[in-house]
Amino acid sequence: MSLTPAPLHTDIHPGPDPSAAFWAETPDGKQIRLGVWSTAGARGTVLIFPGRTEYIEKYGVVAGEFAARGLASVAIDWRGQGMADRMLEDGLVGHVDHFTDYQKDVAALMRAARTLNLPRPYFLVAHSMGGCIGLRAVIEGLAVQAAAFTGPMWGINISPHMRLPARILSTLMPKFNQGHRLPIGSTTNPYVLSEPFENNMLTTDPVMYDMMRDQLKAHPELRLGGPSYIWLREALAETMHLAQRAAPSLPTITYVGTNERIVDVPRIHARMDGWKGGQLREVEGAEHEILMERPDIRNPVYDDITGLFLNTTTG
Repeated sequence: MSLTPAPLHTDIHPGPDPSAAFWAETPDGKQIRLGVWSTAGARGTVLIFPGRTEYIEKYGVVAGEFAARGLASVAIDWRGQGMADRMLEDGLVGHVDHFTDYQKDVAALMRAARTLNLPRPYFLVAHSMGGCIGLRAVIEGLAVQAAAFTGPMWGINISPHMRLPARILSTLMPKFNQGHRLPIGSTTNPYVLSEPFENNMLTTDPVMYDMMRDQLKAHPELRLGGPSYIWLREALAETMHLAQRAAPSLPTITYVGTNERIVDVPRIHARMDGWKGGQLREVEGAEHEILMERPDIRNPVYDDITGLFLNTTTG
């Protein structure tokens, strides 16, 4: 696989050294970006599947936590976000034509991991939308030895009175060639730049919230706003489809904050209730971004995940 160097911003909360970024081409010809953080004597590589709107620089702090625990990391800019190819003329609108297109990005990441000879075995850490992408990937045989999901988007938290309108509009608007537009109430402004830290739905750690803000202020090309109607339609269909599929035989821990307000928590419980050998951890006081919570919340989670991963290599 041909990989070429790509920019990696290291001015704000950089990850561990050595680090590098690469452009990779997907099977359908889209350009995505990968961030790689190596560590001497790594006992494996964590494949980081970010959430919607996210970008690889945001996960430098996550890679640092895993490097300190003896693991290398690689993160991906999904199509339509970060510095990967944007899918619409208005690049601030999050969009994908079909949710399964993200699996083509996964395929490119796996080919790149082999090309770069990243240390094996591979493990998966998947957050939010990345948790939805990651669930399909592991069901379909992703070559990882264990997985951890944080606030996975196995359903979207939509208020009861808006569920039917969301489904109707996300189905109808594309029929009128308006599928690229933002749903009512969404904007092209990134959440962290438009919402104050107080009562935000991401983290209770002001340092991490400032990191997200500072990165987007310094590098506007990383910004992304709300999703398109087509993204919403595809996401609702994908989460419904995956809810009907059996969990794979894979050592797994899923984490959800007790103050989770973005994804559908009952869907997470339903999935983990049927995951043989899977474990569910409710993280007291945590919001959506569990890996970027306060140190007293996130550090035990990193230890727990690493324990799962390394125990599967020796058990």
